[in-house]
Amino acid sequence: MGRKIFTAFAVALCALASACEQPTPGGDYRSNLDSLLPQASAGPQTPADRQLVAARAHVESRASDPKGYNLLAAAYMQKARESEDFQLNAKAMEALDRSFALAPNNYDALKLRSKLLLTFHRFEEGLEAARRAQSLNPKDHDNYGALTDALVELGEYPAAVEAAQRMVDLRPDTSSYARVSYLRWLHGDVKGAVEAMRLAAQSAGPQDPERAAWCHVQLGDALLHMGKVAEAEREFDRALFFFPGYGAALGAKARARLAAGDLEGALEIYRREHEAEPSADTALALGDLYARLGRADEAERHYAAFEELEPANAAAENDMQHLVAYWADRGKNLDEALRLARKERERRKDIYTCDGLAWALYQKGLHAEAKAASDEALRLGTRDPRLLYHAGMIAYALGDGRRGAEHLRRALAINPRFDVLQAEVAKRKLAGRAG
Repeated sequence: MGRKIFTAFAVALCALASACEQPTPGGDYRSNLDSLLPQASAGPQTPADRQLVAARAHVESRASDPKGYNLLAAAYMQKARESEDFQLNAKAMEALDRSFALAPNNYDALKLRSKLLLTFHRFEEGLEAARRAQSLNPKDHDNYGALTDALVELGEYPAAVEAAQRMVDLRPDTSSYARVSYLRWLHGDVKGAVEAMRLAAQSAGPQDPERAAWCHVQLGDALLHMGKVAEAEREFDRALFFFPGYGAALGAKARARLAAGDLEGALEIYRREHEAEPSADTALALGDLYARLGRADEAERHYAAFEELEPANAAAENDMQHLVAYWADRGKNLDEALRLARKERERRKDIYTCDGLAWALYQKGLHAEAKAASDEALRLGTRDPRLLYHAGMIAYALGDGRRGAEHLRRALAINPRFDVLQAEVAKRKLAGRAG
């Protein structure tokens, strides 16, 4: 329900990601292993660290066995989740490249590849890989998870619902309940989303604390959308109990502090996170908070950090939406924002891509086109205040004050502090003041 946060890294990731598309059998699989195999982890070991140790041992003892590389890929993917270090997914892809080279049709590698392609926002390819895996083993519920995720990101919601239903029918567990929860939330059923995510959290085992923590973050986010700020924050605290220092939970706790009106509390969380490891997301959050607090110099310094860090994120993740939203919110670089938004809409029709296009069109003064895109973004009845805020501002621009006010009131009713800066714009608009 929020943007996935990963550490930025070089565009060379894309070359690694495409390397496994046409594997070539043959070669010395013991060569160049040093760059792929993990090093010993300092400090307490997480489950992913232990998986990496086991995978390394397997590869070193049986370098021509594709299973070892599959284990290594899965371990790197888990470590990327735990550490929010996107670069580790490149190593996972390299491991799968070696696995496919040894056994081009091995099923476990194909399953992993479908999931990994989705992390790179290569949704069409991920969908194709998931469908191939599903055709090989239609009883494996894991394949339906990848199918659901790809279909959601492409905006194919009816098919996504079918895939998620099949998944939960085959095995009701954390993964399937989480997909059901998100689809319910997308369709405006926040109460149903909370119920399903509670089941997901309850079924998450202690052997994977990151997964349990992730579930509690998602549950808290759903509760925030019901206006249950204190209850949501307790879920974020539970996430931090399960997985201390978890970046997703810290960001969520900062959002809860904002929803409670505690700007200084949110600022302190983001500041600590940014000092520990600078990221585009924390830089932008700090920029907005400093701007709201009237500390213009600090705000500009952090906005400059965001503008320096985010392009690498966008290239690595194959996702320009965050950068487009930043430009559109501030009315800057609008020609490029609109170009990128249109390009993204050509390949995807999910509600958030439609909303990004709508907001870029609005800021360029193309209000009729903006409304058409916004209507697409609202087509599921999703209770997301940002979608409603954009729709409201577009309606006002078209002279429909009644509809505009309705959308803005709904946005603020869900969360009167849905955005540090934009919520204040919504309030001023409803009060009949400019800006």
